[in-house]
Amino acid sequence: MLTAAKTLSGLMGLCVGDALGVPVEFTSRVERIKSPVTKMIGYGTWNQPPGTWSDDSSLTFCLAESLCRGYSLDTIANSFWRWYKEAYWTARGELFDIGQTTHAAIMRLKQGVLPHQAGGKVENSNGNGSLMRILPMAYCHRIFTLGELIWRVHDVSAITHGHARSQMACGIYISIAVALLEGADLQTAYLQGLKDIKEIYSVGEYILERPHFGRVFSGEIAKLPVEEISSGGYVIDTLEASLWCLLNSSSYSEAVLKAVNLGGDTDTTAAVTGGLAGIYYGVEAIPQQWIEQIARKQDIINLVERFARAVYS
Repeated sequence: MLTAAKTLSGLMGLCVGDALGVPVEFTSRVERIKSPVTKMIGYGTWNQPPGTWSDDSSLTFCLAESLCRGYSLDTIANSFWRWYKEAYWTARGELFDIGQTTHAAIMRLKQGVLPHQAGGKVENSNGNGSLMRILPMAYCHRIFTLGELIWRVHDVSAITHGHARSQMACGIYISIAVALLEGADLQTAYLQGLKDIKEIYSVGEYILERPHFGRVFSGEIAKLPVEEISSGGYVIDTLEASLWCLLNSSSYSEAVLKAVNLGGDTDTTAAVTGGLAGIYYGVEAIPQQWIEQIARKQDIINLVERFARAVYS
């Protein structure tokens, strides 16, 4: 089933990138240059076996699982709570990584704050915690118009990250992902994604945020030298780094390993890169030995089949 393969390519691409980055999260670029990651390894930062994925994939799978039953912000928020409270959709039954902004938002959900109001809205709430998990929304592109889809993307971001900057980063990423799903090549998808979303981000508070996305909207992010690419936890850095890695690579493996070896927030940079690279290159381009090592591989495949039926039927 072509649609299931398209769905698996993105979600598995994200998960494999995540797992590649987990053992070296928070290590420096200098360390990665001295000892680059070239294969699936384990232990390291979080002392987890090879193939263990983090909160990036967990919350991505929570979102995909929720969307199997249609779009409901309450259902999505509840799945995030279950992940935090019950280790739902964790790699090995244990939650070992959670961002501060995400944790604070989940605590607000517990107190009864509505999902679209739970995420942090101050400027220092712009970590990459909603961007890392937003990819499943791209597969709803046949259900909604792009405008309808992006407003829903903003609401899904706002469960944990409610600032316009985080919402815009998610929107840009999804717009590019949709162009890839519709068959565009990498450079075309990048430019088409920007073109398609520019009008949406030419009103209200989004206009004020546009300067922060200047390097992305230039259409020339790939031309920047690596020294000008940051790979920490700031949402703009992650969006820029993932697009840079994607556009400066010619295979799935090259893209995600480039992301990991930037150092810093290695799992998220590689997950965000890997989602787009997976869609473009296809699941068959992801090294089989990496997929075989992924925790709960069959559970992920089963989820993808349910999700593909839900969004493509």
